[in-house]
Amino acid sequence: MKQTVATVLAESLEAHGVDRIFCVPGESYVGLTSALIERGSPQLILCRHESGAGYMAQADGELTGRAGVAIVSRGPGVSNAMVALHSAYHDATPLVLLIGHVERRDVGRLALQEQNYARLLSDITKLVIEVIDPDQASEAIARAFHTAGSGTPGPVAVVLPEDIFDQQTGVGIDQPRARYVAAPREGDLDRLAEMLTAAERPLVLVGGALLSDAAHDESVLGELARLAEQWMLPISPTHRRPQLFDATHPHYGGYMGIRVPRVQIEAMKRADLIVALGERLTDTVSQAYTFPAAPQPQTPLVHIWPDADELGRVWRPDLGIPASPAEVIRGLLRRGAPAAREKRHEWVRNLHEIHVNLLEKTWEPAPDGVNFADIVCEIDRHLAPDATVTSDAGNFASYIHRYIGFRPGQNLLSSVVGAMGSGMPMAVAAGLRRPGTQVVAFMGDGGTLMTGNELATAVQYGVNPIVIIADNSMYGTIGMHSYMRYPERPFMDGTRLTNPDFAAWGRSFGAEAITISDESEVSAGVRRAFEVRDRPVVVHCRISALQMSAWLRYTEADTLP
Repeated sequence: MKQTVATVLAESLEAHGVDRIFCVPGESYVGLTSALIERGSPQLILCRHESGAGYMAQADGELTGRAGVAIVSRGPGVSNAMVALHSAYHDATPLVLLIGHVERRDVGRLALQEQNYARLLSDITKLVIEVIDPDQASEAIARAFHTAGSGTPGPVAVVLPEDIFDQQTGVGIDQPRARYVAAPREGDLDRLAEMLTAAERPLVLVGGALLSDAAHDESVLGELARLAEQWMLPISPTHRRPQLFDATHPHYGGYMGIRVPRVQIEAMKRADLIVALGERLTDTVSQAYTFPAAPQPQTPLVHIWPDADELGRVWRPDLGIPASPAEVIRGLLRRGAPAAREKRHEWVRNLHEIHVNLLEKTWEPAPDGVNFADIVCEIDRHLAPDATVTSDAGNFASYIHRYIGFRPGQNLLSSVVGAMGSGMPMAVAAGLRRPGTQVVAFMGDGGTLMTGNELATAVQYGVNPIVIIADNSMYGTIGMHSYMRYPERPFMDGTRLTNPDFAAWGRSFGAEAITISDESEVSAGVRRAFEVRDRPVVVHCRISALQMSAWLRYTEADTLP
């Protein structure tokens, strides 16, 4: 029996477990959206900007372990969504982007909004598939999902010409490929066990590939904790992946984020073995390619990642294992712990003690606004065991990583590569995927006015995040870099912002709105934010610009006129 391509695409998406698609409607794919609306499945979430739709799909992919899906129109629509593709590509997060294209007869004529997507997206996608033959529509969807989730996960684009949706095809639905998990060779596990047994000061960095494994099997993080305990290993989650290990666990070895505090990184540098377990390794995690040093690490390095192409690409590991990190954990657990593991007790204890001291909720009041530390620490007291925290990019995020000790069951969603604008869209996606749970979005004043309009999407679909806006009236991270690199030069004209009243802005969307301008207002303001359950809450925090991050403050008050 023949069906339209639009119907085949809808059934193919459903076959791959897709129940929700994020989009900004466009005429180039109206043939598909009209079919989806008529069917009532998958659900369409209408967004206010393609970057917001893309970020929502990225967050959905991270929460479910399978590719999130967004649809965008040709030309400008794709261009707006490219920031999310860039983020998903660098973050190794599966995402499938469907693109409405010009009619097939017009390809190559520079038709309205036409672009060559294979060229445009070649550096920020794993694959671009253009569907020309209606009989290949379902196959294209199956290939896209398989590619997005295999090896190093990432985004895949599927280009769909406008005139193809009403075409008929008799080809059946191409069913999903199985999830293929790479297992370590026994010889590699033997060598890893030997290296861990010999090490007196090992350091285990856990990252995004382990997060992907955990999305498919919740037991993985419990097995990691067992491995840490049985083998006496310190576990350090990497940049914007703090939920991978309980911050209160005695084997938590410190957070390996961006610009690790000196006391912690100096202690970590005493390691005699680094195991990157599901961590891709980047300039951020490696402290600008200094630890481990690239390309020749100064410390023996074991690199475990599910894609062999990644191993040895930048660093020369002493042992590279192209395998699922979960399978490596299980392989070590089957072998049993070494008898001499207790020799590492003091090493683990010292690292954890530094972590606990850094996590301590202490701060100094600021003369020009609320120290954001006060607000973040108060929020941490209200976070539920299953809360989802989303974070935009900016120096305000340093307070999250310093003062919130993530526990099992809690989530952090963010653009690991540091793309601005992710905070609000990811909060919307989390609220849709985890209804009835707490969602707290941390945003700066800069990022808020990039994609904060997705608050309208939250209201439309009954999602009620608590939105914390850190307003210091400047692009704080850029101000910090300018000041630290060129302290003799003025920089405020290049970073100063003129902002709206964000509380009034929030109320205009139908949100509850709270303003915190003084430390005396923090406790009551945060408590009120968590008491509201029937609508979003916007908390406008007028914070110090002098306190540039959770760790640094400008040395002279007159630096900020």
